Parts: sequence; structure tokens; C-alpha cells
Amino acid sequence: MKKRLFTVIVVLAVATYSYFTQETRTRQSTEIRDTGAPQAQDGRLNDSAVMRAFKSRRSGQVLEFSGVVDRLLADDDDGSRHQRFIVRGSDGITVLIAHNIDLAPRVDALGLGDAIVIRGEYEWNDRGGLIHWTHHDPRGLHEAGWIRHEGREYQ
Repeated sequence: MKKRLFTVIVVLAVATYSYFTQETRTRQSTEIRDTGAPQAQDGRLNDSAVMRAFKSRRSGQVLEFSGVVDRLLADDDDGSRHQRFIVRGSDGITVLIAHNIDLAPRVDALGLGDAIVIRGEYEWNDRGGLIHWTHHDPRGLHEAGWIRHEGREYQ
């Protein structure tokens, strides 16, 4: 009797965990995204998803953001290595990009003023926020991101 009750509890726990894990992934992938965003007159993607996320202080949203490289920063070598740079959108908002170069190739020949498009997960901060997860997930649990620069995709 105790074994049967224990088995039922374990099965229910696993089923509940699986359900909520899948629901969380589905919810994250349907948050504010501008993957099919209209283009501005200058040809860049509409940056409104980042502005909405910034104004509402919402984090954890996968979105696309386009702009120009505003500043190049030193790599972050603490833990996983990240290439870091700041991108300014057409609406003036600046976003720190933290691109994991242990999981994806470094963005080659990145220069000030370069046009760039980023897909990744937005995290709010009072300076405009940051975008990370600009790469594939080796475990396949997180939506893949990427960076497009000069006709090449870095993932």
C-alpha cells in the first residue's frame, strides 16, 4: 500500500513538473516579440518592443532589436566569457549586449556606427536594459537568439 501511494505521488510530481516547465517555456516564447516587426523608413526594425519592455520594467522577454553600435566594451571574462557592446536604437534607447563567446562565435570586425540586429532575451535595468541569450542553447531548453552583422549571423 505504501509503495503504491509513493509511486502515485512520484508520478503526479513528475507530471506536474513537466506541465509547468512546458507552460513556462510556451509563455516565455509568446511574450512581447517583434520578430515580424514592421520596418522603419530607414529600413531598420521597429524598436518598440524594447521601449515597451523598458517602460514597463519587464524582463525575460525574447525580442529582436536593431540599431547601431554605440560603444565597444571590454569582454567580461568572469565565468562564461561575453563580448559586450552597447547598441542605440532608432528611438534613442541604448541596450547593453552580452554575447556569450563560449557558446557562439565572436562578432567579427564590430565597429562604432555599424548597423546590427540582435535577437535575445531582454533584462530590464535603469540604463535601458541588456540583451543576452544571443546564441543557441546547448540543452535546447531556451529559445535561440542570434546577432546579425554585415550579412553574417552569429549564433
